[in-house]
Amino acid sequence: MIEVRDLRVSYGGRTAARVPELDVRAGECVAIVGESGSGKSTTLLSLLGLAEGAHVSGEVRVCGVDVLRAPERRLRELRGARVALVMQAPQAALSPTTRLGVLMRRALRLHGVDAPDRVARDAMAAVMLDPELLRRYPHEISGGQAQRFAIALAIALGAGVVLADEPTSALDVTVQAEVMGVLRRLREERDLALLLVSHDLALVSTIADRVLVMKDGEVVETGPAAEVLARPSHPYTRELLEALP
Repeated sequence: MIEVRDLRVSYGGRTAARVPELDVRAGECVAIVGESGSGKSTTLLSLLGLAEGAHVSGEVRVCGVDVLRAPERRLRELRGARVALVMQAPQAALSPTTRLGVLMRRALRLHGVDAPDRVARDAMAAVMLDPELLRRYPHEISGGQAQRFAIALAIALGAGVVLADEPTSALDVTVQAEVMGVLRRLREERDLALLLVSHDLALVSTIADRVLVMKDGEVVETGPAAEVLARPSHPYTRELLEALP
């Protein structure tokens, strides 16, 4: 579902992220971990052609689309309908003057989804949200509900790939568990390919099949999650694990 080779993202001649290889298959979760500024989010945005102002080179294929060479029209078809981006603070991306139901139905119509009202309600139920929340404005729901609404929108559009950028960092531990539980269940039920960006190794250990560790824009370690987290080979990975409470 995601194939990356020799990806390099640079701003003004300075490399912000370099990823030699990254593959994510259907039904698989791959996590990119590292401290703030390590290049995680830059890598994620480049997969959808959203790294504004950056020079991006290499090979990036998402759902078979050559992202770095496809026309903007092709990328618009890819975003949302086939690949969904779940951001760290979804409420900031939601119009404060528009009800959630209007936002979701508008997105569904733009992508040609039939029966948007029914699809919207089914998607809300799938992420364990009361469909009546579609009547509310973004400021009338909690952070956890907003995060699950973003996931509901992704599955309503039928996305086969979900890119999640720190989806639980602003949530308390209980709500974190709820959101991750939703992602885990949907991955299993719908065979989603999930690329997760996080600095939380404890959270990553509960869902990821494989891990890439980034530092200063470079991948310093990669491998099966159980192996990397239990027997890290790079000093930086060991430092991240030792920093866990």
